[in-house]
Amino acid sequence: MTIGLIIVGDEILSGKRADKHFSRVVELLGERGLSLSWARYVGDDPERITADLRDAFAAAERGEVVFSCGGIGATPDDHTRPCAARALGRELALHPQARELIVERMRDVAAEQGLPFEPDRADNRHRLNMGVFPVGSEIIPNPYNKIPGFALRQGGPDGGGVFFVPGFPVMAWPMIAWVLDTHYAHRQQRQPREERSVIVLGAMEATLTPLMEAVEAAHPGVKVFSLPSVDHPQWGRHIELGVKGPTPLVPPAYVQLLKGLQGHDVQLGPELVRTQS
Repeated sequence: MTIGLIIVGDEILSGKRADKHFSRVVELLGERGLSLSWARYVGDDPERITADLRDAFAAAERGEVVFSCGGIGATPDDHTRPCAARALGRELALHPQARELIVERMRDVAAEQGLPFEPDRADNRHRLNMGVFPVGSEIIPNPYNKIPGFALRQGGPDGGGVFFVPGFPVMAWPMIAWVLDTHYAHRQQRQPREERSVIVLGAMEATLTPLMEAVEAAHPGVKVFSLPSVDHPQWGRHIELGVKGPTPLVPPAYVQLLKGLQGHDVQLGPELVRTQS
């Protein structure tokens, strides 16, 4: 299952705000036995957003799942909704269910403030723009304040889709979790996973590549990884070489990796084990 992430906002690229979505999305996926395949950052530039969303919709047609965080509000710097429509060549329209949810939220806010609900007030009419989505969109419920996100899915239960959520983490993260558990629960692999690796000193990646390829070929379902470092405070120049995958598959692959290293003129350092339930 190929999963991508688009993070929208000038505030991220300028450093005004630190991105928190990337690491949390990786965690949400990892909890479900899934992983992130690619990610993009884009500022509040309509042309660039549209171009990235064209790519995202093309990926969805190939069965990929893409999450887009940010830019779905109704202020002048929120471009994601019209850019999504432009990328698909579709019209924008007020989604009936979104309208109901936004009106419900406005009524709740008025009650909390002890004020009468005035749906025709200018600011309330403007808030309905947050429910204007590309035609054909589905709703993503927002448990924080009821203002929904939207989705444009392709095909049946195994199809891809692009899922749009707000930039606020408190809203975005439970909405992403809802999408994964509602639409893609059957694709999740909630089984223990493991990484085993060893610090290799005095080797070049190129000389270890044939060994890595041989281990992957012999153990389907396991990935071999190589993480070189040139200035580690403890080990200096080294390579962390290891295997990762479902827990039952990792030990035999790791044994083969260690045996293969015996044929190389290298020094082995500490071995590392990381588990994930």
